[in-house]
Amino acid sequence: MKKLLAAALLLLSMAESAPTLQAATIIYNPTIAQLPPVKNIVLVHGAFVDGSGWRPVFDILTKKGYKVSVVQQPLTSYEADLQAVKRVIDAQDGPCVLVAHSYGGAIITEAGNDPKVTALVYIAAHAPDAGENEADNGKKFPAAYKSLQKGADGKDNIAPESFAADFAADLPAVDANFTAHAQMPITDSVFHHVIVNPAWKTKPSWYMVAGADRIINPDLERMYAKRANSVTVEVAGASHSIYQSRPKEVSALIEKASAGK
Repeated sequence: MKKLLAAALLLLSMAESAPTLQAATIIYNPTIAQLPPVKNIVLVHGAFVDGSGWRPVFDILTKKGYKVSVVQQPLTSYEADLQAVKRVIDAQDGPCVLVAHSYGGAIITEAGNDPKVTALVYIAAHAPDAGENEADNGKKFPAAYKSLQKGADGKDNIAPESFAADFAADLPAVDANFTAHAQMPITDSVFHHVIVNPAWKTKPSWYMVAGADRIINPDLERMYAKRANSVTVEVAGASHSIYQSRPKEVSALIEKASAGK
């Protein structure tokens, strides 16, 4: 018995004194996958729309026991939008998964540095690197749509008559028509905000590519996902409104992020 105890103490001593080995490349913190699934989900809408488009995803996730918060950022300036997202993160009672569509991706790319955020989910969204903005990235991978209207007041919208084809081709016509006429004009300057500290470099990320997106070039979405080492899912035939038109697929990806899978 004394010999067994001595051997055990020796092994313990060796383990404590052994050098710590670290992987050469760490894509994300591996301890996240060992934690219980995160139950707080924060949803961030994109340009031209408000948070109501998240309703189908909200319904699916809340029925499964998730606590879901929908941000209603004003689209008046990048700083105001960022603060709106931070306000909702601050209100969470624990860790949260931060999800964004379209321009919202640029917001969570910085807001995601908050210590409460365990994972980032990009749904057909921008994920610029440090020194980049989404407008310039869009020029490198031109989008198919030509329906952007720039107002004299510095605010943009999509021409309503082209909205269904360019933004929401896989939504029922009645829903696409309503959304076209319920747009939130967005201040053009937000598209030129230069990212300083992208959270996807230190936080795990998941990405959904909309295969038939006309607002963001799917090749740009693929580039974002690959560069961030995101767990990536591509939905063929999905429009830019994928967050609204494909709620089951979107919800499933968010659940994977919640579980760190």
